[in-house]
Amino acid sequence: MSWTLGLATYFVIWWVSLFAVLPFGVKSQHETGDVVPGSEAGAPVKPQLVKKLIANTVLAAVVWLIVDFFYIRYYLQG
Repeated sequence: MSWTLGLATYFVIWWVSLFAVLPFGVKSQHETGDVVPGSEAGAPVKPQLVKKLIANTVLAAVVWLIVDFFYIRYYLQG
């Protein structure tokens, strides 16, 4: 796999998996009972975005390694 194809594949995997990782562990203000006046009750209390971005990067790297393995094994070898 060329580096440009590898980078593009990683970016697509990272972006798609981000939407799967974002909802994990989110508690709304309504669920915790800490509704800030003037804000939406469904807004998250602590979204932990940095933790989720790091987890998503690791997850995307593992998935990319699997995709790269199968690309080299089955596509390049005919």
